[in-house]
Amino acid sequence: MNLTLLRHGVTEGNLRRLYYGKTDLPLCREGEEGLRLLAQRGNYPTAPRYYVSGLRRTVETLKILYGNVPYETLSDLREIDCGDWEMKHYEELKDDPAYLRWCEDTAHTPCPGGESFQAVQKRALAALTPLLGQDEDAVCITHGGVIALLLQAWFPVEENENYRRVPMPGTGYQIRIEGGIPVSYCAVPPEEI
Repeated sequence: MNLTLLRHGVTEGNLRRLYYGKTDLPLCREGEEGLRLLAQRGNYPTAPRYYVSGLRRTVETLKILYGNVPYETLSDLREIDCGDWEMKHYEELKDDPAYLRWCEDTAHTPCPGGESFQAVQKRALAALTPLLGQDEDAVCITHGGVIALLLQAWFPVEENENYRRVPMPGTGYQIRIEGGIPVSYCAVPPEEI
């Protein structure tokens, strides 16, 4: 089976470079337009099953890329809860001692009042485990950090290199699953678009 993981389109939080995850932001105009351009190229894999994280930006992305397809919500594919740092910019945090401690070990240190990347990875893996054993392809519209954390679990690289696998909005990866095990992945849509 093939599991396609796609990042939602651009939001105002992305444009303003804010820390946000649980905040239920919609796509901004630029995000909608960018997705429509990508969708016109027609290079997205389709599947019998579609999933979203439940946050508005993922539902809106699904509808722009795939139309009015039926879908299910897997809320454990939502982005990290940034806790006290939700909707804040680096400039607001750069002198905060808790922020500086977090920067030293983002994998294991939770955001104050929020989650660690390790916790996000654990819940996202648990959400996808039932899908991996099925024979039908699936498409999941989720979040950039979630996708990179899943790839790190399945195809480890040096932790300081994993950030390079955070996909651009509206793009992601297709993972080949054999016997319930992820065995390979490639960029989606293909780079030649």
